[in-house]
Amino acid sequence: MGHEGQEIFLKDMLVFLFAAGVIVPAFRILKLPAVAGFLIAGVALGPHGLGAFEHLWEPLQFLTVSEPEAAAPFAELGVLFLLFLLGLELSFEKLWDMKRIVFGAGGLQAILSATLIGTTLWLFGVNGQAAAVIGLALALSSTAIVMQVLTSEHRAATPAGRTALGVLLFQDILVAPILIFVSFLSPETGVNIVQTVLRALFEGLIAIVIIVITGRFVLQHVFRLAARTGGRDFLMALTLFVVIGAAVMTGMAGLSVALGAFLAGLLLGETEFRHQTEVDLDPFKGLLLGIFFMTVGMSIDLAVIAEIAPIVLGGLAGLIILKAIVAWGAARLFAGPANVATESAFLLAPAGEFAFVVMAAAAGAGILGPELTTPVTAVAGLSMLLIPLGSRLGQSLAKRIKVPDAPQMPNDDFSEREGHVIIAGFGRVGRTIARILDEEQADIVIMERSFHSVQMGRNEGWQVQLGDAARKEMLEVAGAQGASLFVVTVDDPVSAENMVRAIRTLRPTVPVFARARDAEHGKTLRKAGATFVIPDAIEAGLQLAGRVLQEFGYAKETVRDLIGSERDEEYRKADQA
Repeated sequence: MGHEGQEIFLKDMLVFLFAAGVIVPAFRILKLPAVAGFLIAGVALGPHGLGAFEHLWEPLQFLTVSEPEAAAPFAELGVLFLLFLLGLELSFEKLWDMKRIVFGAGGLQAILSATLIGTTLWLFGVNGQAAAVIGLALALSSTAIVMQVLTSEHRAATPAGRTALGVLLFQDILVAPILIFVSFLSPETGVNIVQTVLRALFEGLIAIVIIVITGRFVLQHVFRLAARTGGRDFLMALTLFVVIGAAVMTGMAGLSVALGAFLAGLLLGETEFRHQTEVDLDPFKGLLLGIFFMTVGMSIDLAVIAEIAPIVLGGLAGLIILKAIVAWGAARLFAGPANVATESAFLLAPAGEFAFVVMAAAAGAGILGPELTTPVTAVAGLSMLLIPLGSRLGQSLAKRIKVPDAPQMPNDDFSEREGHVIIAGFGRVGRTIARILDEEQADIVIMERSFHSVQMGRNEGWQVQLGDAARKEMLEVAGAQGASLFVVTVDDPVSAENMVRAIRTLRPTVPVFARARDAEHGKTLRKAGATFVIPDAIEAGLQLAGRVLQEFGYAKETVRDLIGSERDEEYRKADQA
């Protein structure tokens, strides 16, 4: 009997893993986002789902979670990783590049939505503090699902995609202050709203100062030491130490542990180890966050919701309508035309994953009771399930809105631009490079000679200029004097050489990356001034060889090492040619 509790825990873990490895992937086949899949799995496998029928058929206990509270520590780790990776993604430079959308549209949408939702609840008799917290929680949208939908549909670089991303960035920034705000609203603190806001602002200012000082003078050197002496194993241990250590410190200071993880992400985001950390932690974050969403789903009592179905459905409809109107107005005012505002509004109208984080923090602080958390959680979860459908509806409505065509294709003047990347050629290779750079929020200016390609690129939201990169005056209009580097992707040998020479004449020392047909063409481009050349023939041969080795049964890691070694040798030969 001494192992009974342990057996229940292991059985529950098996159910969680079964949901993550089988049920959620099955939902993905149906184009359902992973977050929604975990929520549904939690509802179905929880004590209020199949667990409610265990007394009718005993074997159901092996398909349900008996003690959801046992998974709480793992769920909290998922939230910590989510906040940490969110902080890792944010940077002051990224926010400044999109400042009009982020702080204009994002600020207006978040503040106005929270105010209207909170005021409405207060008018319906909800306590002022509870109404404020619920308003802030439901004002946030789903970064995870919206970006997943945009990425899968290749719409992240469109005007609507950029608008949604800008608003989501501002909302993500608000998560940490909201959690501070919730912690100060705890009944034990005994402070009023004004004092709470002022203290939150003061704590935020101190946090920013600590981030800048520690990130620039301490953390980077410690991670470099770990990388030199121990490699990825030590880096992983150090990363976990930073995340959990920061969470413990803020928790001991009376703040949210999630806030500590967020600050740790911002700290590490200032170093060159950011991308490696993202890759290493992403699987853990996905699994642990899935457990968090499953525990949220398990807390949803379907029987209770059925009893208050009019409240839940009314709240769902009111939330979608109110947030859609506010988001449309904010996007229309700061981001662009009506079709862009319409498409982005339908993406931003539902609630998001951070609503559950805020609600859980508020419930733990004693601000919200079950009578409020149950319907609000149900409304938030149901609204998130509607995001894919809302995205398609927004696209359909946006296409029906007529936007007046410009009488001609103007050439935008980027001559004053600084720090951007100029890509010459917007064919298959140019588009691939642009998409990858855009994922990292690089500022990109594209030069293309084909009017049709320019028009298509602009319709997709790219900064494309009609012109030949071999002409110095066109390069100057594209901002050649302030560009950080150039990428020449055209496949015509003569045009590519002329472009490299023109760039090198204007900027003798700027990095110039060029695409070559073969080694001989690469030699010509290097003589013209290219800093680095990628021959198509070499890369095609290496990729084909890699696939052949995999077919022979070589492990992917072995193939990667072999191809990497061969690539170095081929480029060494090409440089000596």
